[in-house]
Amino acid sequence: MTRPPGNYGIDAPRLIAVPVILIVAGLLQAVLQRSVWPLIGVVLIAACCALGFYASRAGKFVVWSRLLDGLGLRGDEQILDLGCGRGALLISAALRVPQGRAVGVDLWRADQSGNGPEATMSNASAAGVTGRVDLRTADITALPFPDAAFDVVISNVVIHNLKAAADRDKAIDEAVRVLRPGGRLLVADLRHTRQYERRLEHSALTEIARRDLGWRQWWSGPWLPTHLVSARKPL
Repeated sequence: MTRPPGNYGIDAPRLIAVPVILIVAGLLQAVLQRSVWPLIGVVLIAACCALGFYASRAGKFVVWSRLLDGLGLRGDEQILDLGCGRGALLISAALRVPQGRAVGVDLWRADQSGNGPEATMSNASAAGVTGRVDLRTADITALPFPDAAFDVVISNVVIHNLKAAADRDKAIDEAVRVLRPGGRLLVADLRHTRQYERRLEHSALTEIARRDLGWRQWWSGPWLPTHLVSARKPL
């Protein structure tokens, strides 16, 4: 199963107004100028919107299903999702650890439509994993967990929301801190992934890699791709 049962909303709903305004403006310009040239911009903007909608509703599920399957999980791992939102990654992870636990942390802001712990637990219930999902309201720069608490730490398009570079470094440091020896870290983001890579190089983690996740996670076209930074904590 690629997309777990449930309602996962739309990512970045507040940004929808911008392309809508541009499309309307382009259509008006085409009518007033009696020209087809503004329609080229309208088509390009609409195509970008379609890519973003696909990434939000389907693409990210395909990508992360492959990433999680690629970890070769035993099924008893403790998994942490940084910025879990409505639970797209969290519940996908929980389905793969029937004897384990999936923990999500978030501040429940409006980066996703209908964002909130109630919506996340409703999706967990729809997927039949309520008993192995936990939620915490917490800042990812100061995680409320002891050292070496998780086998896997994951995050999708979250850390870039921290405006200060120092805060993004703290988020990476916290992810490393709560990771057990031998554990895996997978962080996908639109921006600052080079920064994450450099930070991990100073944290003694190994197998550090950065790669493009492909068109399925193009949120605004090929000029804003999503990259994955992955690493392993040494035994």
